[in-house]
This record gives sequence, structure tokens and C-alpha cells, in this order.
Amino acid sequence: MNTTPLFHLAFPVHDLAAARGFYGGLLGCPEGRSSERWIDFDFYGHQIVAHLAPQAAQPAAHNAVDGDHVPVPHFGVILSMAQWRVLAERLRAAEVKFIIEPHVRFEGQVGEQATMFFLDPSGNALEIKAFDDLSQVFAH
Repeated sequence: MNTTPLFHLAFPVHDLAAARGFYGGLLGCPEGRSSERWIDFDFYGHQIVAHLAPQAAQPAAHNAVDGDHVPVPHFGVILSMAQWRVLAERLRAAEVKFIIEPHVRFEGQVGEQATMFFLDPSGNALEIKAFDDLSQVFAH
């Protein structure tokens, strides 16, 4: 039995069909249970739930991080570098508009990481990261 805690996130979307196409289709997240008001997705081993709440979707604010304007709030996942590269290419091929293009942040410093930011169809910001050295995830 897996004893690693799993993350759960519920977030608003304006259109469940668009969420299904984005998370299930483009990102390849298997769909779990659903209703006419929400959809569960397996987001790289974690549970995210798109809830139909059109009035709740709002544009993000931004904070400066290593020269980028990072949208807040955002959510995401840390992948292996190989998975990150494959996903970046899939998103480019699908002509996803990046808020922050795929690149390496904090290069040569503690916490060096690959990152990319983009929006789902409801305007929710996602960050996908990767580290060559996972010991750097919480390094300071």
C-alpha cells in the first residue's frame, strides 16, 4: 500500500467540456468520477477536481520571480526532466500560449529548475517544473 500522501485540489472552471479536453486530452490526465457539475482528474498521481463555477474564475495577480512575472494563484506538478521536455513539446505542438515560456530558472544557483506557465481554458494558471537534482526542491 502506498503511504505517500496525495494532494487534492478543487478549482473553478467555466466549461466542463473545455476542462475535459484540456486536462484529459491535452495534458493526458485520466478522468475519474464526474457529474454534471465536476470532474475528477488524476494529475500525475494527485487528485484535482474541476468544479463548474463560471462566476469564480478570475484573472491572476503576478509576483516577480527570477525576472518572470509569475501568476498567483497557480498550481502544478514537478515532473522528471524527461517528462517536462515531452510535455513542453506537446504544448508547443498544440500551440498553447505560454505565460512564461519553458526555460531554466535560477540557473547555476540553489534551486535550479525548469519551469513553464500556461493557462487552462478557464484562466487557471498552471506551473510545470522539473529538477535535474530533486534534492534542490526544498533547498535554501
